[in-house]
Amino acid sequence: MTELVGLADVRAARELLAGITRTTPLEPSRPLSAALGGPVWLKCENVQRAGSYKVRGAYVRISRLSAAERDRGVVAASAGNHAQGVALAAGLVGTRATVFMPVNAPLPKVAATKGYGAQVELAGHTVDESLVAAQTFAERTGAVLIHPFDHRDVIAGQGTVALEILEQCPDVKTIITGVGGGGLISGMAVAAKALRPDVRLIGVQAAGAAAYPPSLVAGEPVRLPTFSTIADGIAVGRPGDITFSHVRELVDEVVTVSEEDISRALLMLLERGKQVVEPAGAVGVAALMAGVVQVETPVVAVLSGGNIDPLLLLRVIEHGLAAAGRYLRVTVRCSDRPGQLASLLSEIAGHRANVVDVEHQRANPHLGLGEVEVALSVETRGVEHSGTLISALRASGYQVVLAAES
Repeated sequence: MTELVGLADVRAARELLAGITRTTPLEPSRPLSAALGGPVWLKCENVQRAGSYKVRGAYVRISRLSAAERDRGVVAASAGNHAQGVALAAGLVGTRATVFMPVNAPLPKVAATKGYGAQVELAGHTVDESLVAAQTFAERTGAVLIHPFDHRDVIAGQGTVALEILEQCPDVKTIITGVGGGGLISGMAVAAKALRPDVRLIGVQAAGAAAYPPSLVAGEPVRLPTFSTIADGIAVGRPGDITFSHVRELVDEVVTVSEEDISRALLMLLERGKQVVEPAGAVGVAALMAGVVQVETPVVAVLSGGNIDPLLLLRVIEHGLAAAGRYLRVTVRCSDRPGQLASLLSEIAGHRANVVDVEHQRANPHLGLGEVEVALSVETRGVEHSGTLISALRASGYQVVLAAES
């Protein structure tokens, strides 16, 4: 059985990180507090140096390398956050870093990693594939592999997040955070369970990349045959051997959330919390909003990262609005006569909905002679308002088809 990291390891890591990382703020969430009937706090690692908690573990690992190891340089694999953490830490320690990233890694994360001084190589379509390339590079060059999660120093470094939480919210009853490979929740569980055994630790995975539930059932790490999620920061196909031992022994529950749940959470954090968070950083909040887990307050949800591609943010906002019933995509079939489009738009305006875009289609072979199809994107005030608008259009004789039904 793997020997678990201890509280002394996490405290030693905190001493190493003094003056390197910042103590990130704990912010109250009024919407979540109202929904859960008790205090909910957000641990804002999205404003940590390099935009995520990853620099904590990366610095602890790299700072403990020998002079000979530093001379050989370090290599890592990451979708972006670990990449930036390693690049920043390597620069602070004074060693060169090479980082392998998936070919579809967000461009801002690639640019930021280069900006911190790392040599970036694109390899594979997932972090798992990039990690294979990084391991091959390490064997060929002698560079030290800085694993994104499956190393005791990395786990100890990430555990410092929990030390801060326990100081900032001494009466916390539940800590909830996203889980990819498991480094963050492993380290946090070590610290929290040692100091406050009554605190519940809950991990959250994206349903499309949830390797921990089947692994916990099997009693050993299980590799997913395929996985896909907008939460690229936790898109890991297999738990680490060391982290799996920690999660199995110390974490109380691991749940999953859908892409729609994540989109809603991102939108709420942006709109109500004024927090720019990447999808992987919002899954804890998504679980609370979706009600997939029962929690005792006070709750602390970790916003683990804020490095989101602006283009993805645009798509996520649109998707989140749609998931919340505030962005409606419909196709309306009506007669093709002068003034018909104006009448349709007037009716929509009469229900105080805002038309974002319109596409007029006459060439569809399924249309009858004298018919036209109008594709509309409409902003509404929510699910109830959308339902009222659709019912009104149908009552007026329009054939309305929702985008999800087409």
